[in-house]
Amino acid sequence: MNLVLMGLPGAGKGTQAERIVEDFGIPH
Repeated sequence: MNLVLMGLPGAGKGTQAERIVEDFGIPH
């Protein structure tokens, strides 16, 4: 599965990526 998180710098993409890794076990 490929997910692309798009947004401006500081929009929380890294935070959301960390939560996806924790919740679903998808490598980042």
